[in-house]
Amino acid sequence: MLEFIENYFAELWFLLLEMAPWLLLGLIFAGLLKVYFPQKHIDKYLGKSDFKSSLNASLLGIPMPLCSCGVIPTGISFYKNGASKGATNSFLISTPQTGVDSIFATYSMLGWPFALLRPIVAFFTGVLGGVLTNLFDKDKIAEQNSPYSNFKIDTVALGKNEENCNDDSCDCHESEIADNRHSIVKAADYAFIELLQDIAKWLILGFLVAALISVVLPNDFFSSFRGLGLLEILVILAASVPIYICATGSIPIAAVLLLKGVSPGAALVFLMAGPATNVATMTVLGKTMGRKSLIIYLATITGGAIAFGMLTNLLIPGDWILSKVMHIHGNGEGHEMLPKWVQFVSAVILIVSISGGFFYSKFNKKNKMAKVEGITVKVSGMTCSHCEATVKRNLESINGITNIIADNNTGTVKITGPKINLSKVKEIVNGLGYKYDG
Repeated sequence: MLEFIENYFAELWFLLLEMAPWLLLGLIFAGLLKVYFPQKHIDKYLGKSDFKSSLNASLLGIPMPLCSCGVIPTGISFYKNGASKGATNSFLISTPQTGVDSIFATYSMLGWPFALLRPIVAFFTGVLGGVLTNLFDKDKIAEQNSPYSNFKIDTVALGKNEENCNDDSCDCHESEIADNRHSIVKAADYAFIELLQDIAKWLILGFLVAALISVVLPNDFFSSFRGLGLLEILVILAASVPIYICATGSIPIAAVLLLKGVSPGAALVFLMAGPATNVATMTVLGKTMGRKSLIIYLATITGGAIAFGMLTNLLIPGDWILSKVMHIHGNGEGHEMLPKWVQFVSAVILIVSISGGFFYSKFNKKNKMAKVEGITVKVSGMTCSHCEATVKRNLESINGITNIIADNNTGTVKITGPKINLSKVKEIVNGLGYKYDG
């Protein structure tokens, strides 16, 4: 038993050392992307029911470090604000499969073939899903089907209703004006506090599960599935669809599965379907965009996963891809370009950032809530900082509301303003896929 525990923690530490430097690099790029290409500039590319909008949505979604829990409310907000169903589905399909942080982390654990394959597959499946949605689920006028028919939701600007705000000096921009920090500080805050906290629990889960699989299962455990082709891929797909794990958290598990005998195509299926699908996502999507869009969403992801998994096994030699993974894991040397001290320091920084960010985020929001006078309501379903931002942006678009503080840890939203219409608040919250609990 003692030997098992020692082996488990040794494998856990090895996985952390391998992934930490590249994950930190990915987080830095994600922070810079957030600051220099903010979300408020995105929706203008997603408005039409044509191929170009689907193409734009997929291209915009690939580098974004949004996992499934964050991409759903973001995509729904785009749709409620006028994005076409095709563009929305394209964004929802391509975004959670990868991101700038997970691309770097994929390289660290699986080598450059998978680091290239993931964004390519995400792009093609995203565009395909958008095109199919445009063909088979034509857009209706958004206001006819929306609970927001009496006013425009402002999911882009961090402020008031667009009709009452036409210049940069008005109060609707107070959220942007209030943040006078240097761009690098804002990028670091987003990368190492908001984003890292969003993916932390899934990243930790991924490491724990991957280390357990590595220690418990024999090295050739999945080898018997090799040669079964479609059956092997379907088994992995069936296990991947209902569960949730983020794009980054899925990487160490996929790496260990490969080392235990799973084919590269089946590993790619897990990397695609695991982050992009889960029961909660499917429920919200079906309620908001309708059954047809949900069917197309699922068919594109599952069909794309099967097709690209089979093509990977058919066109790319499995032994060649496995050799890239073995070069990283098999000899224990990892990427030769990174000295051991860099890996060690990166691992320590990652651990400190995750633990420190957890306490900082928790107590910082608690202090903000305590200092502000207003009405506090319960909202369930918020799971990350992107959920908080989505709720904040949309509720601040209601006339009479001046400020919103949302906290996904406690499931509460504090609302301040001279005239608060709680029925409108409920409409907005429920329409975004969350649940207003009062």
